[in-house]
Amino acid sequence: MDGLLSKLRSLDAYPKVNEDFYSRTLSGGAITLASSFIMLLLFVSELRTHLPRSDLRLSVHSCGLRLYLHAVTETTLRVDTSRGEKLRINFDITFPALQCSIISVDVMDISGQEHLDVKHDVFKQRIDAHGNVIATKQDAVGGMKVEKPLQHHGGRLEHNETYCGSCYGAQESPEQCCNSCEDVREAYRKKGWGVSNPDSIDQCKSEGFLQTIKDEEGEGCNIYGILEINKVAGNFHFAPGKSFQQSNVHVHDLLPFQKDSFNLSHKINKLSFGEPFPGVINPLDGAQWIQHSSYGMAQYFVKVVPTVYSHLNEQIILSNQFSVTEHYRSGDSGRVQALPGVFFFYDLSPIKVTFTERHVSFLHFLTNVCAIVGGVFTVSGIIDSFVYHGQRAITKKRELGKFT
Repeated sequence: MDGLLSKLRSLDAYPKVNEDFYSRTLSGGAITLASSFIMLLLFVSELRTHLPRSDLRLSVHSCGLRLYLHAVTETTLRVDTSRGEKLRINFDITFPALQCSIISVDVMDISGQEHLDVKHDVFKQRIDAHGNVIATKQDAVGGMKVEKPLQHHGGRLEHNETYCGSCYGAQESPEQCCNSCEDVREAYRKKGWGVSNPDSIDQCKSEGFLQTIKDEEGEGCNIYGILEINKVAGNFHFAPGKSFQQSNVHVHDLLPFQKDSFNLSHKINKLSFGEPFPGVINPLDGAQWIQHSSYGMAQYFVKVVPTVYSHLNEQIILSNQFSVTEHYRSGDSGRVQALPGVFFFYDLSPIKVTFTERHVSFLHFLTNVCAIVGGVFTVSGIIDSFVYHGQRAITKKRELGKFT
């Protein structure tokens, strides 16, 4: 038995030294105090990292009881195999020098599907030069009264007739009525025609279409809302005038506004693809562009990355991240002008990013604490040894008279 204990005693990696042989120094005390402070500082930092809400939580798993302090996020990449999903675009853009009555929103994708002059879930707010919201003006205020507007059959409205306004040749059927300026412009758009003189149309004249545009001169527009589109590459844009197809070319009817230039200066208050999730960064939030010439076109080329965020409580958020490249064009005398507007061309990445929250074990926390204590203790020991032996060498040389 004594032999076994003797062998066990010989394995002691921490031999004890008699206190009579200890030599305590002032520098050693200072280093001990500094290293203790550093240990405490690093421990508190590690504790804050692992304990953001100052609580310990217990979780029971099939493998037994596990103690953990907080959650970390793991990132994985895989090929996006989803099909038939929709892409949700949230936008909030301010045009400080473009009236709400002029601007329209169009969406097109590579499958050939088009949504022109989108109004569903799109809202506009008139703003003044200082960015303050102006009360919505009632429609048809300031228009000239037309005594006998043109009927769809070609004659003028009589007192014993029901009003059914003319579409001015753009009707799809003989019975179609265009009772408002918007109806006529929409009929013209479907035909691929432009409205050159709104005052020649009774509906636009009675509603004061041109007068409304003149009254809003100097105003801006804050346009915001949601677009639900197919999950394929395409573009959406904000541009003046109603759009239509003419010879397979997408054009906007700018003639009714009787303006030579449009100021497309804008600020993107918010632009995101999908639901928000923790840590998401939308690079265009707060982006601003000022147009310094009479003509301007802003293009944003967006790469959308499908993203899934899985919470600890098993809640799953299907969303997207994106990167963007910007390109701006201004008026050049020697170049053909393209459509003035703000264009967002988006494409989808084939790779899906998945963020998964998981728990950090208490043993991981203890390992980090041990690393902190052991690391600081070892480094402080090296520093103390260097200082101690340096002092001894200097003292010895001074005693021998070799130190000057």
